[in-house]
Amino acid sequence: MADTDPLTTVLNHIDGKDLPAVSGTTLRLIDPATGRTHGTAPLSGPQDVDAACRAAQEAFHGWSASTPAHRQAALLRIADALEREADALASAEVADTGKPRALFLADELPAIVDVLRYFAGAARNLPGAAATEYTPGRTSVLRREPVGVCAQITPWNYPLMMAVWKIAPALAAGNTVVLKPSDTTPSSAALLAQLAAEHLPSGVLNVVCGDRGTGRLLVAHPCVRLVAVTGSVRAGQEIAAAAAVDLKRLHLELGGNAPVLVHEDADLGDAVEQLSSLAFYNAGQDCTAPTRILVDRRIHDTFLGLFADRAARRLPGAPDDARTEFGPLANAAQLASVSGLLERLPDHAEVVTGGAALDRPGYFHQATVVAGVRQEDEIVQSEVFGPVVTVQPFADESEAFRLADAVPQGLAASVWTCDHDRAMRASRALRTGIVWVNTHGTTVSEMPHGGVRHSGYGSDLSLTGLLEYTQVKHVML
Repeated sequence: MADTDPLTTVLNHIDGKDLPAVSGTTLRLIDPATGRTHGTAPLSGPQDVDAACRAAQEAFHGWSASTPAHRQAALLRIADALEREADALASAEVADTGKPRALFLADELPAIVDVLRYFAGAARNLPGAAATEYTPGRTSVLRREPVGVCAQITPWNYPLMMAVWKIAPALAAGNTVVLKPSDTTPSSAALLAQLAAEHLPSGVLNVVCGDRGTGRLLVAHPCVRLVAVTGSVRAGQEIAAAAAVDLKRLHLELGGNAPVLVHEDADLGDAVEQLSSLAFYNAGQDCTAPTRILVDRRIHDTFLGLFADRAARRLPGAPDDARTEFGPLANAAQLASVSGLLERLPDHAEVVTGGAALDRPGYFHQATVVAGVRQEDEIVQSEVFGPVVTVQPFADESEAFRLADAVPQGLAASVWTCDHDRAMRASRALRTGIVWVNTHGTTVSEMPHGGVRHSGYGSDLSLTGLLEYTQVKHVML
């Protein structure tokens, strides 16, 4: 975008209307590929949040009473609309994130549409116990009902995907939603709300843009009965404390720090190619990215050489360059965070390749591989959330499991081996919500996505994710 290009204006979507903040205050939106302002979004305050929550509360009465078939039809129409407006959605996403346009269209958008279509069908397949008499003369029936108004807060790494992961099950179950996207990446979520407005009653889906203060107002609003968040551990802890005051239900998908166990019998060529692609995809800004690679010491040096060589050839670049394998970090603060972790590396750690931000406009960073780290090092214990991978040796299977689990997070892991029994042992032993074998990072709408420990609780995707947005009522006749 040239300095003379007009700025885009993102608006809130409240009760079926596209609106600025009542205060008129806005936030600047920065293109991470250039570092220049490309648009503005509302900085929503108490009046905006209250209007959105009250609209959602009013709309809940009708939407929750609609049939699953009605909700299914609406979600399917929204999915169709996203496919038709693929180019517009890509432009909105790329402007905010700097990610490669071709990869968004090829990888992310089809998966986003599939999530909508999956939950459209799942809305008509809620599980339930058979009615029966557990005491003479009384028949017990279980009803599964929507929770109410759901406050949903989404991150900046996959703005449209995370918005759909949240709204699709909530709407399918009969809830209404107030969504707050990240302050730096609201454009695609606002466009989603506009597209969905043609197929939903007013107030069913609302979007309020803003900063952390806006999020705090939303979490505290008395109309909200469930808060769902994808974000950092710090954000999850703060939101959990705030939600406890009003006993709101919580669904937290928080940080990851995924271990990868590469055994001596693994197909090294396949492991190196897959892991080097996935580790740097989206500039490593993925909670399930393979960031800590643990390698059998017998093949450690061989793997490290192959992996570092392949990483050095994975190049960041401009969003519209067909050669680009990953784009910039999403904002200046994240670039500073990644750079700071590398600057603070202890003397025993070695940067094998990469290690620096690129000397060009925008927030680009080299693909980086660090060896010689120890388990207690900051770069091992922290979620880097950037194009940085550590490689550590292990002596045996027991040590591999210990190193894998010796961090606070527990979202995802993978194990690479040709030994079926070893793979099954790892799937039992690893304390994470997801374990992949000889692959990493693949998600499907039918399977749950969630973690343990500091990675939070609750699941996105799957029938499990749908049930997160329901509550059970016992009726005795």
